Amino acid sequence: ILVEFSGEQDHVHLLVDYHPDNNISDFTSSLKSASSRVVRKEFKEHIDKFYWKPLFWSSSYYVASSGGAPIEKLKQYIKEQDAPTE
Repeated sequence: ILVEFSGEQDHVHLLVDYHPDNNISDFTSSLKSASSRVVRKEFKEHIDKFYWKPLFWSSSYYVASSGGAPIEKLKQYIKEQDAPTE
C-alpha cells in the first residue's frame, strides 16, 4: 500500500506499507516496469523529444526499514522533499 509519495528531479521517495515476507526486489522491479509503461504511453510525445534509451529507470534503488519510527514523521520527511521539476 502506498502511504506517501514525493520526489526530486532525479529520484522519488515512496513510503510503502509492505509485509516483510514479500520480496522487495520483485516489488521494485514490478513497480519500475509498470510505471515505465504508463509514463511512456501517457507522455510519449514529450519523452520522445528528450529520451531515447531503451530503459526508463535506473536498475538501482534504495530501501530502508522504518523500524519503530512514527509513520507521521516518515510522511513529513517525504512531503518535505523537493517536488519533481520539468
